[in-house]
Amino acid sequence: MNKFGHILVVDDDDGIRNLVKQLLIQENYIVTTSDCAEDANNKISNIKFDLIVLDVMMPGKSGLEFISENKNKIKTPIILLTAKGEVNERVIGLEIGADDYLPKPFEPKELTLRIKSILHRTKRKNLKRVIEFESVVIDINRLFITKDGKQYKINNTERIILEKMINTPGEIHSREEIGKLIKIDKERSIDVIITRLRKKIEDDPKNPKYLQTIRGQGYVLWIK
Repeated sequence: MNKFGHILVVDDDDGIRNLVKQLLIQENYIVTTSDCAEDANNKISNIKFDLIVLDVMMPGKSGLEFISENKNKIKTPIILLTAKGEVNERVIGLEIGADDYLPKPFEPKELTLRIKSILHRTKRKNLKRVIEFESVVIDINRLFITKDGKQYKINNTERIILEKMINTPGEIHSREEIGKLIKIDKERSIDVIITRLRKKIEDDPKNPKYLQTIRGQGYVLWIK
């Protein structure tokens, strides 16, 4: 099953920790839990997480201390869970590196929406926009493909397809999937767009080296 991200939930309250865990599992996330900052430190040293849901008030080290001690090591987005009256802690948390906060008690739906929003922003931020291989440069920012010193304009439909493919090299994309991306349901039209892209990328478009057809499955971009 395709999961949407790996989330670490850190809270000393068994009830809240298990509630958040089950909530996120239902939303198709992989979930790891910790009941204290010390255990969370061990987890982040061995596992790469996509987001951390972090309680502020915990026995031993607080959530704020956890952020302060790891601010140079953690690049993972953090959502703080704070008690209703902890306004100062929220401000400090945001100042030292948290991305968002949610006062307890919270609505489960609001937590999942905030997580989805942060992960979407993070994914967009981390997308490759420029890639170079052999004599080809694909520049999504400037909407150009440069090959052997010649520049070819990228239109919006081509941009959508290329952005997807350069961020998933070696992954096969069916015509149906590409059609949904660019809102075109005619397979012939998709084939025409791919052919047009090959003319801008390949030395020999009729025998493509990079943007290849996988018979019966779809298209794949082979780049290192």
